[in-house]
Amino acid sequence: MLAMEERALALKAKKPDLDDLRSALGIDRIKVQVEELEQQAAQPGFWDDAEKSQEVLKKTGALKSKIEGYDKLVSMYEDLEVMIEMADEDEDESMLPEIDEQMKQLDKGMETARLTTLLSGEYDAKDAILTFHAGAGGTEAQDWVSMLYRMYCHWAEAHGYKVSVLDYQDGDEAGIKSASIQIEGENAYGFLKSENGIHRLVRVSPFDASGRRQTSFASLEVMPTMEEVDTNIVVRPEDIRVEVYRASGAGGQKVNKTSSAVRIIHLATGIVVFCQVERSQYQNKDVAMRMLKSKLLAIKIQQHLDKIEDIKGDQKQIGWGSQIRSYVFMPYTMVKDHRTNYETGNVNAVMDGDLDGFINAYLKALANGELKE
Repeated sequence: MLAMEERALALKAKKPDLDDLRSALGIDRIKVQVEELEQQAAQPGFWDDAEKSQEVLKKTGALKSKIEGYDKLVSMYEDLEVMIEMADEDEDESMLPEIDEQMKQLDKGMETARLTTLLSGEYDAKDAILTFHAGAGGTEAQDWVSMLYRMYCHWAEAHGYKVSVLDYQDGDEAGIKSASIQIEGENAYGFLKSENGIHRLVRVSPFDASGRRQTSFASLEVMPTMEEVDTNIVVRPEDIRVEVYRASGAGGQKVNKTSSAVRIIHLATGIVVFCQVERSQYQNKDVAMRMLKSKLLAIKIQQHLDKIEDIKGDQKQIGWGSQIRSYVFMPYTMVKDHRTNYETGNVNAVMDGDLDGFINAYLKALANGELKE
């Protein structure tokens, strides 16, 4: 069958790329590292140092995940070989749609694996904290934050990441004033660092009876999570002011409505972090401190500073001239990233979490030194 011969040739053309990926990902080197770590874990007294043992186990798990990811691609390739051979022998064209879909999935998986080779930053492998803030515009801007919040939750779920709510402040009439979530999973920060900045929405407002077109802004801060064992960020008690207040919000799974919510102000920079989702004031303070350290680290990375003490001043104003991406619903549909010029007309897919095209374009431009300011 000609159709199957074409698929067989197309699949065969992917084999060199698959072999190159093994080398680029360092699979053989990673297997040696895993063996060494497992030998270390088998040594007497390994569990005596709980902090160090957890660090070793976490590193082992992350390395094994990389091996499993590559092995899955190899299995997909081999399964496709069998499917094409069987369909050709049986002259069964009904298998074509499934074969084509599996080929697409293999291409997507290989592209994602290639991108991980670009994640060489010191903190790329870490979990990410995302903090959303509404810009000027009241309810319209707060509704825009809720749309972005949903978009990133969908993206995370589609990629198998775990999402935890750290803080959630309801809007005055609708939407969200501000919120923070933690996205847990391998390379979460490496992929999501591309999303840090101002996001601009253009649409006919559902809150305007006259049906006028409105422009709204929201900021998204993306920070790597900080663990006590690996942080080089020192925050002294005299550097901060801690305030306790009663939690507010939608309740339920989002917040704990007791007087245990914590607000921490970093005096030198004016940075403010909140946490109100844990059950005790102590737990909320612990989470808020980690958020503060993550935010200070993110600014240190972005501003190429040597010391945390060098961080001064305010962040970018949420408004014109500083946006990284525009989402246009009216008079046409278009989402465009202003740093890479990557764009798509499928606004609905983007709002449902289809962000991989934007993330991929950013990582490639970053690696090639082609990012626009």
